[in-house]
Amino acid sequence: MGRSMKKDDPYADEPFGSLRGAARTVTTDDGVALYVEVDDGPAGAPTVVFCHGFALTMDAWHFQRRDLRGSARLVFWDQRGHGRSGPLPDNDDELSFQQLGADLGRVIDEVAPKGPIVLAGHSMGGMTVQALAEARPELFGKRVTGVALIATSGQKLDVSGLGLPGYLGRLAGRAAPAAVSILARKPELVEHGRKMGSDLAYVLTRRYAFAEGGSPKLVEFTAIMNAAVPIDVVARFFPLFGELDATAAVPVLAKIPALVIGGERDQMTPVQHSRDLADALVDVEYIEATDAGHMVLLERHEVVTEALRALLERSRRGGRPRRLSSRIASVRRRRNEEDKR
Repeated sequence: MGRSMKKDDPYADEPFGSLRGAARTVTTDDGVALYVEVDDGPAGAPTVVFCHGFALTMDAWHFQRRDLRGSARLVFWDQRGHGRSGPLPDNDDELSFQQLGADLGRVIDEVAPKGPIVLAGHSMGGMTVQALAEARPELFGKRVTGVALIATSGQKLDVSGLGLPGYLGRLAGRAAPAAVSILARKPELVEHGRKMGSDLAYVLTRRYAFAEGGSPKLVEFTAIMNAAVPIDVVARFFPLFGELDATAAVPVLAKIPALVIGGERDQMTPVQHSRDLADALVDVEYIEATDAGHMVLLERHEVVTEALRALLERSRRGGRPRRLSSRIASVRRRRNEEDKR
């Protein structure tokens, strides 16, 4: 985008998109080639499978990948139609969260067929994890020993602009999902408009995906991922969020240690949805990240990564944690630093 970064932006020189692992291709039951990368870990360590959100890619987990390497076997994959994965089939009129859950199941079967697994899902990725729990409950408690649900939901969302890349979400989304389908019939016009509107896309990504005063580099990185998603993918995925109902996943997830993280200022998946998920689970740590929006995994990456480390430990030993908000945790961290001084 050619946008200059603030001199004091701590992420101005962060090499987003540069972390790569051993590439694999996993073919779904309907022939889509899913792109997967694996970072090997210590012998006997669990496998963590990361599921990204709508209009993003596996690179959205940049900080978690950077900081958890070497502590576990890490698996990243691009959802169908996203990133380096294959496009949606032309006749894919039955796209559903059940299909996304089946895709995740296929990735597990092919890339992590043995040993304990922890699943981490952000936004649509968390919905994908819940869909897998509904479809294959036998995996949970035996193979899947922990689950992280980050800035996600188990109930239907307001789809007036939800998650659409850049400016398109706020302009077309308000007219209802049907408007997005109409735009999809003229993809060349939409894609041209998205390129022409890159500055507006940046402004709206900052406004709707982040809290105020965030890093320009993080916003730009997110806007670039958003803009790379084809409009036909946007149009096909968009209606799913208004139909979401993952109630049946709750008793399955309640059997294992869970981590739920909500962004206090999330305007895509309201933080109340994260609270509701946490309230419905049993062995759960709930963190409400202050000064964070929907992209909490970037914006408050240290909170997310620290909590994932704790989940990995809990999944190994079991036991119920206390509920803890990141607002309180932040105060405690500051006090500890003051005590050291």
